[in-house]
Amino acid sequence: MTIVYIGVGSNLCGDFTSPKQNITSAINALTKIQSIQMIRVSSFYESKPIGPQDQSDYINAVIKLETSLDPTDLLDNLQTIENHHGRERSQYWGPRTLDLDILLFGDQIIHNDRLTVPHTEICNRAFVLVPLSEIEPDCIIPEKGIVSSLVSNLIQAELKIL
Repeated sequence: MTIVYIGVGSNLCGDFTSPKQNITSAINALTKIQSIQMIRVSSFYESKPIGPQDQSDYINAVIKLETSLDPTDLLDNLQTIENHHGRERSQYWGPRTLDLDILLFGDQIIHNDRLTVPHTEICNRAFVLVPLSEIEPDCIIPEKGIVSSLVSNLIQAELKIL
């Protein structure tokens, strides 16, 4: 079993009444996968969008889980959940009903055509590092450092805990 951290985000309602409900539904969907054991979920945070600013603010969280799946199989499961929630990939950094990103997969470093772990922008995004620090401040990001130290380098002014 491998410890994995998943970044979750949403700024569109889709079939639900709020992005928060999209995230809650995604968390519930993950708990139903037999090879995944949920360990902890951070608080939900509100953040400004990256990229086009003519979209709603995002709701973000980080999930800590344990899985026997390999990284590609986990990615397939995450994309199935995204698709079930109406995820469309039409605009880079555009609005989305649900975004599930593998942030860390154990201590593995993965670079292939489908997946990069640690997530490419993990150290530059308060909406990832702050919730990650909340649930695992001593977590080490391979080749980057300890999460709690990395958080102190970020400007968190536009991040609001919900």
